[in-house]
Amino acid sequence: MSGDELSPADSIDPLKVGELISLTEAIAYTGLTRNSLNGYIRRGRLKAKKLGSVWVTTYAALDEYLASRDMESIPKKYRQRS
Repeated sequence: MSGDELSPADSIDPLKVGELISLTEAIAYTGLTRNSLNGYIRRGRLKAKKLGSVWVTTYAALDEYLASRDMESIPKKYRQRS
């Protein structure tokens, strides 16, 4: 393995990729509600951190969470219709 390759154990922390964004920006990006995002943060499904009283995350963390979602676990009424 060369020095440029990462093993799964060496995965990059999405909170260190790109600039931090507020939950308001995360809501606009994902189309999810504030309550949903807060719940995913509390359950550890969405990586975020608290700066003072404000939760922040990154687009990389949001993309990682969205990619991990299984369509079968999303209620039918909330699934995107193509």
